[in-house]
Amino acid sequence: MITIIDYGAGNLFSVQNALNFLDLENQVSSDPKDLDRADGLILPGVGAFPLAMEKLRETGLVSCIRENAQKKPLLGICLGMQMLFEESEEFTRTEGLSLIPGKIDKIVCPYKIPHMGWNSLEFTRKSPLLRGLSEGDSVYFVHSFMAYTSGENISAQCDYGVKIPALVERGNVFGAQFHPEKSGEVGLQILRNFGDLTKR
Repeated sequence: MITIIDYGAGNLFSVQNALNFLDLENQVSSDPKDLDRADGLILPGVGAFPLAMEKLRETGLVSCIRENAQKKPLLGICLGMQMLFEESEEFTRTEGLSLIPGKIDKIVCPYKIPHMGWNSLEFTRKSPLLRGLSEGDSVYFVHSFMAYTSGENISAQCDYGVKIPALVERGNVFGAQFHPEKSGEVGLQILRNFGDLTKR
């Protein structure tokens, strides 16, 4: 069972629709017991980092997510990925979940912001989430902020006038800056791979 974490600031049902399409058993929940019982967790997110973290704290799930991330796969998507890091400078400095070292700050590049649309992946290390994918496969992005972190935490990146971490991981914790649920067959394969991790 994959639990999609409901904290009032996520793109929940497009993620759930993708998991349903893949026949991956799932539920949407804000109940800590459901997170504890799950085989894997997905943390979606849209909007601004400070408000999302405030909502997450209001649910009382921060410590629950941190504890579960030590024992089972956790996938953060878009803003959910950014929340995995130590802090963000979006609007005001805000503490994140501190599951991956690094911080979130503005994309500094010569191109239009937000970074919106399809961009190809460059692999930087082996990752179970990249199984069945090929270098150059494209995924769908919508964001104005990016992760600044050590290369050892980055599995794939994209080029937008600057190298943007697209897929990050550390232990059981994975993050996709793009939207796999909106990225066609490539995104579905990533979610399928995540599903496989939850069955181990």
